[in-house]
Amino acid sequence: QVQLVESGGGSVQAGGSLRLSCAASGIAFSGYAMAWFRQAPGKERAFVAAINQSGRSTNYADSAKGRFAISRDNAKNTLYLQMNSLKPEDTAVYYCAGGFVPGPRLLDYNYWGQGTQVTVSS
Repeated sequence: QVQLVESGGGSVQAGGSLRLSCAASGIAFSGYAMAWFRQAPGKERAFVAAINQSGRSTNYADSAKGRFAISRDNAKNTLYLQMNSLKPEDTAVYYCAGGFVPGPRLLDYNYWGQGTQVTVSS
């Protein structure tokens, strides 16, 4: 059974940092592209960042460029998202996802975690 379990969310003031983790089990983690998406209240789920299977290629939504960094540790079956200079508009539930191509679309991913809440106060 495939499981993606996010952790590391919480409440932080604007300008602060958080590091999200996503622990994968039940899949050959190194064979999957991985990504982070987020969903704010009343909004659609949106792409944040993606990373290819080896970790050598990444891409980011414009809102994340320069502030967020996606990475992975294939030995630990874990995906990360380092978020710096957080803004109130980053408040959302953050989801990790696994698929075969590191694209920006929801349809690029087959597996999803349950999400972790990030709240940024001004």
